[in-house]
Amino acid sequence: MDIPRKERRVPSGRPAAAPWWAPGRDGRADVLLGEVGDLYHHHYGLGPYDPSVLDEPPETRDQRIVDELHRLETAQADALLDRLGDIRPEDRLLDAGSGRGGTSFMAHERFGCRVDGVSLSDHQVDFSNHQSRERGCRGQVCFHHRNMLNTGFPDGFYRAVWTNETTMYVELAALFREFSRLLPLGGRYVCVTGCANDAHGRRSPAVARIDRHYICGVHSRGDYFQALAASGLAPAEVVDLTPQAIPYWELRAHSPVRTGIEDAFLTAYAEGGFQYLLIAADRV
Repeated sequence: MDIPRKERRVPSGRPAAAPWWAPGRDGRADVLLGEVGDLYHHHYGLGPYDPSVLDEPPETRDQRIVDELHRLETAQADALLDRLGDIRPEDRLLDAGSGRGGTSFMAHERFGCRVDGVSLSDHQVDFSNHQSRERGCRGQVCFHHRNMLNTGFPDGFYRAVWTNETTMYVELAALFREFSRLLPLGGRYVCVTGCANDAHGRRSPAVARIDRHYICGVHSRGDYFQALAASGLAPAEVVDLTPQAIPYWELRAHSPVRTGIEDAFLTAYAEGGFQYLLIAADRV
């Protein structure tokens, strides 16, 4: 089925997508980590790291740390894909805010189905489509320069949609309305995101620093559930991944790709004002 083209627009009140590398956006880290296995992620990692990498001799230590960070990021993508449900080869998936396509390629390899990715970055789209050709899955994993708030794809076109650390750049109500439109009844949406913890009270300086660093607006945990409910998306599973996320930042603080934001994440997590959340919701 052909996909109709749609005018591309930058979300109102939010910044346009940054270039493929920009200070504060971890672009250099994404590239270096992706070179490990030619699989490029735009998100963080989960799970314990191998502490022996910190004891490596100077000539191998940095590369071992980068390898380990890449492994944790791939584990994070696997955790997201685990929540997509019963996906079959004839289904179609949407990676909303697809970056350089790492999770899209993993989804295609796991499920054997068609995957579309959307990004506001021309560079990311071109890079990802080049990767698709190199991987021999052109026509099965495709990337489009489109706005995830207004994709132009047909109603009910996707069995599942996911966002992986992209929701802090857009208005949630508009985003979830679009996803609800794209999913059939029973379709699945999975979100992995950092969010402010409402129960903690006022937003902490550490969370504000994260906002400034990434030129974004971190939403509160309550914002997600309110917007999901308003769009007919019912949470089926909610997982606080914070304990699994902390080791990634501890290791990255020792890495050659550290940017200085590591302390803000560790402080925000320790204070309880910031959480790393996975939400799997069904279209009802």
